[in-house]
Amino acid sequence: MPGDKTEPKGFILTTILGIVGAFVATYLGQSVGWYVPGESAGFVGAVVGAVILLFLYGLIVVAKGELADRLPLSR
Repeated sequence: MPGDKTEPKGFILTTILGIVGAFVATYLGQSVGWYVPGESAGFVGAVVGAVILLFLYGLIVVAKGELADRLPLSR
């Protein structure tokens, strides 16, 4: 997860994922019909969008790490 001591880009990456999460929540909310076009997601929607992105980021990082462990040249 970003913000971890083993993650060097922690604070910056977490901030970027939070901002992008707000955009994702707005887009998903508008496509589902919760928000009218031009209306942005509220604070709770932005937090939910950021949590979804953090979850996906964690899956990708873990998958890349597991794949790298299986490659013969990575050791």
